[in-house]
Amino acid sequence: MDEQQSGMPDLMKRSAYAYDLPEELIAQTPSERRDACRLLVLHKDDGKTEHLHFFDVKQYFHPGDCLVINDTRVIPARIFGTADGREGNIETVLLSRVKDADGEVWQALTKPGKKTRVGQIIRYPEGLTGEVIDVLDDGVRVIRFSYEGVFLELLERIGLMPLPPYIKKRLEDRDQYQTVYAKTNGSAAAPTAGLHFTPELLAELEEAGVKIVRVLLHVGLGTFRPVKEDDILAHKMHSEYICVKKEAADAINEVKRSGGRVFAVGTTSVRTLESVTDEQGIVHAFEGQTDIFLYPGKKFHAIDGLITNFHLPESTLIMLVSAFAGYEHTMNAYKEAVEQRYRFFSFGDAMLIV
Repeated sequence: MDEQQSGMPDLMKRSAYAYDLPEELIAQTPSERRDACRLLVLHKDDGKTEHLHFFDVKQYFHPGDCLVINDTRVIPARIFGTADGREGNIETVLLSRVKDADGEVWQALTKPGKKTRVGQIIRYPEGLTGEVIDVLDDGVRVIRFSYEGVFLELLERIGLMPLPPYIKKRLEDRDQYQTVYAKTNGSAAAPTAGLHFTPELLAELEEAGVKIVRVLLHVGLGTFRPVKEDDILAHKMHSEYICVKKEAADAINEVKRSGGRVFAVGTTSVRTLESVTDEQGIVHAFEGQTDIFLYPGKKFHAIDGLITNFHLPESTLIMLVSAFAGYEHTMNAYKEAVEQRYRFFSFGDAMLIV
């Protein structure tokens, strides 16, 4: 049966993941209270939905379940400088540190890019300078930095949080774009599903017998790269650094053996877990890179539930959600969220898929 006869779009086409979103539903500021945002609960077996608040999420957990969080910390990775011999400011967004390099060498986005060819020197405040030493195929610059002092402390003083371009308002408090459990510096964007948790809510879950396990994925270039190809299989996922320690893998495997369920907080936690879980559902310790791309047809071996935000149309993230919850259930839930005037994207409301 072809696409027109079945009424089902071709799920390998980017256009299948488009939906209409009024601009006023794009959240510009976070909720005043983190866990007071709205929560759409989607039951993936039958597509039924419920409308609650995020603090109600705890009623869906049972003793012996596991909540997996990504404890990456966003660095103030957006810095402005001037290029020697050129007029105007150069905006630089640091994406990921080149780990094997000597010193602070970073992959970065620069704007305007035409002013930052190989050999260009960029001067930033407080004596920080950068030399463009390579330009990658996708236009990403590789920059070697020279400075005095501690690099991350310097960024804390001169850098801004790298908010997504659809957020137009200036962020007054950096902590609003940081999860309460953020620990390890390195991300160019927040794992935003985790922004809804408070220390009190996490404590309530633990008291109820839910095990909280930390993994790590430093959010990088993939967050800033839309799907441009009509055929989603032609989309190239950029690699991101992940780390799952042995104690984390052991804890999740014990939950699975005991009949508990594994809930991932955010697509970054999903991608981390699915990168290190074999077809038998065993989670393995790992440190390295992942470029996993999850879309309908891909099987999930690690998770039973997902807490996530509402994602951009035609993005790899809505494709991941469609793979886990089912395409029709996902798109119907998004349509319902628009009709119910939910707030979308990074500072928006949340969805629980069970």
